[in-house]
Amino acid sequence: MRKLVARRAAVRAASLGVAATVLLAPLSGTASANPAPGQLSADALPAELVEAISRDLKMTPTEYLDRAARAQQLRTYASDFRAERPDDFAGAWIAADGKPVVAVTSADAARIATADGYLAQLAPVSAESLENSLTQLAQWMSGLPRELSSVINSVAIDVLNSQLVVSIANTPAGHMLNLPTLIANIKVILTPEGGGPVERRPMGGDTYITAAEGLQDDTLLGVDVCSFGFNSVDAAGNALNISAGHCDPNIDEADQGAPVYLPNVRDITNSPELGSFARAQLGGPAALDYSVIQLNSTAIGGGMDRPVVRGANGTTLTITGTADPIIGAPVCKSGQTSTFTCGFVVADRVETQLYTADGDSRTIRGFASSACTLGGDSGGAIVTGTLALGITSGSNAADAPDCNEANIALAPYGGTATLGIPIRSILADIDATSGGGLGSGIQVRAGGQAS
Repeated sequence: MRKLVARRAAVRAASLGVAATVLLAPLSGTASANPAPGQLSADALPAELVEAISRDLKMTPTEYLDRAARAQQLRTYASDFRAERPDDFAGAWIAADGKPVVAVTSADAARIATADGYLAQLAPVSAESLENSLTQLAQWMSGLPRELSSVINSVAIDVLNSQLVVSIANTPAGHMLNLPTLIANIKVILTPEGGGPVERRPMGGDTYITAAEGLQDDTLLGVDVCSFGFNSVDAAGNALNISAGHCDPNIDEADQGAPVYLPNVRDITNSPELGSFARAQLGGPAALDYSVIQLNSTAIGGGMDRPVVRGANGTTLTITGTADPIIGAPVCKSGQTSTFTCGFVVADRVETQLYTADGDSRTIRGFASSACTLGGDSGGAIVTGTLALGITSGSNAADAPDCNEANIALAPYGGTATLGIPIRSILADIDATSGGGLGSGIQVRAGGQAS
């Protein structure tokens, strides 16, 4: 059986300095004409999430929900603007003062964005040009020998500064790497080397454990610990949960149906089975990292198919819909190790590589946030407001014992960074590749009374 080198949230997201400004000001400025997605009211948020918002974002619950909704309005406007003027669009983000910004490459486009109620910023390079440069860089990287390509942790698009940001491990090999001079607008940053095994600490709440050969091995060396993501349902009514693809120990096998258990911390070998992996994806054409867990009657009977994500002490947050990542949007994640932590989206497109034990390279594409994420949090839910934004793929703090130590150790490198996989991209890929079977028409379960 092939084991993944970077399992259990050991994927290293970029420790990005781009757009990493702490956003403290309340929202101001005008909004687009698009209605904000439905959110729960501030008093409906669980106490542990409110604590994380105050601790990590220095915001009130109302400010957090308002900024999350404003970010989705901006995302919709930016998508429409780019479709109409692809050569003029250079990016969009929520600024440090809470105002929505649209970057453009011409004065005419700036006048249009300003007339629509947005701050306009002139930029030298369009978003499409940056994405073309990213494609060129990825092609160059794919031709490198492994000893060189493995030190490139990630590549991100920094629309605030119209450049690519390449995160390279601070090692002798990293210092020796010569980037191609034919690609302009590249910034290189050095990050800690990281990696290595993660302590196995099965916990309650949103934890699950899995093993390719079951739980009968008393050494538990083959047991992996991950986090449940978003509960979902397909057109046939199957109860599903979306988690990380690298958590499936059988991802490279013909039969991916490894069982998933709720850990019994007093007797792991007798942990109750909650379902099994129905499918998993790591890399491939869509460059995603996700898995689909089919929940069994035990899980459904225990209420695990509800439209909620778990936080500390078993409290839950009701999910009210889905969202897209946009720079500056506030996010909070739930994971079995670090529970609720919060941050901001610092890059809406990041690419990194995973290597399997056989040496195969997998390109993973997602978004980066500054929320602290520890080993075992892989697959956990990332939300903006009360909307599903993505699932956790990995972080630069996977080996840290807690977020306090991670924040101190990684401060010289730009702070903690988490790689998230966008939930809407996951849903689209599951539906498109379902062949009309399990996962066809999949949707994240949503509920609650929107404010």
